[in-house]
Amino acid sequence: MLASDFDFHLPETCIAQEPLANRGASRMMRLWRATGRYEDRQFQEFPDLLRPDDLLVLNNSRVFPARLLGRRAGVRAQTVSPRNPAARDFLQGRVEVLLTRQTDCWEWQALVRPGRKIKTGEEIFFGENQELKAEIISHGEFGERTLRFAPVADFFAVLEKIGHTPLPPYIRRLDTLEDRERYQTVYARESGSVAAPTAGLHFTSEVLSEIRRRGIEIAEITLHVGLGTFQPVHCENIETHKMHHERFSVAAGAANLIYRALEAKRRIVAAGTTTVRALESIALGQNVEGFRSGSAGETGIFIYPGFRFQVVGALLTNFHLPKSTLLMLVSAFAGRENVLHAYAHAVREGYRFFSYGDCMLIE
Repeated sequence: MLASDFDFHLPETCIAQEPLANRGASRMMRLWRATGRYEDRQFQEFPDLLRPDDLLVLNNSRVFPARLLGRRAGVRAQTVSPRNPAARDFLQGRVEVLLTRQTDCWEWQALVRPGRKIKTGEEIFFGENQELKAEIISHGEFGERTLRFAPVADFFAVLEKIGHTPLPPYIRRLDTLEDRERYQTVYARESGSVAAPTAGLHFTSEVLSEIRRRGIEIAEITLHVGLGTFQPVHCENIETHKMHHERFSVAAGAANLIYRALEAKRRIVAAGTTTVRALESIALGQNVEGFRSGSAGETGIFIYPGFRFQVVGALLTNFHLPKSTLLMLVSAFAGRENVLHAYAHAVREGYRFFSYGDCMLIE
């Protein structure tokens, strides 16, 4: 199967650059995967469309200010040509770092720009008062670097002070204070994501209260969103694409709710593709038995057409990038042609795409 099989025309004007004034005011397309039929609805109708015995599963991971702006120390500066006296200033200039995954107490994998100019051994200072210092200790694929930070009393407190909301690159503006709150679900609890589980951005406290008022159970799991979710597919044959690993955990209480729902053959509604990846990872090779107790680990699961879903029966998700692993997951769940036809309708009707955009309920 080819990455080009998941391409579609998307005008720039369809990409949402700002969140709506009201979280719950998004449009929602309802898609029936068995027939490919779809209809236009509003997200505020979501509680009405749930069945009384559904189990709704949410990803409660919290986005942390993972984007850091710093300056190179220039300790690994390239040789400066006499004909280019500005080169040293460039090599000591601004660096942008996106922390993607903590690998040790003070070590992080990260994306660094400008990547090709940053050599192993280079030091970077972050913050007006150099509150953080890091050294590049190794290189990885696709521009990744491993950074070792100098110890500080409270690393995450410093990140909250000097870090920026890691808005995705298709949002072509600087982050604002509003993004600190809006690029975060209302039920976010466990810090560790570098991108929001965006299907959850539509929920308000009122919508969640209405779901509970109807007696519908809600379970919370955690999958910390990293490169595994948003790394582009670099190969044309998608079967050769390798996903980065992301950490997940399901506490015993949530696992018990999921186990009982599966045993009773009730429908499990996943809010977001990250929720799907965590649930289906646990079920691989175990099915229901994987949810007898709590679970934690890492997953590099890549879901594309042909995958057999064992847990998820309905999916709430945003509209995704062309040729992305997220679109491939949705196509695996609903059928590639069904999804692409629905996406073409969404483009014609002016739906808002991606993180701050509208959503789709697939049943």
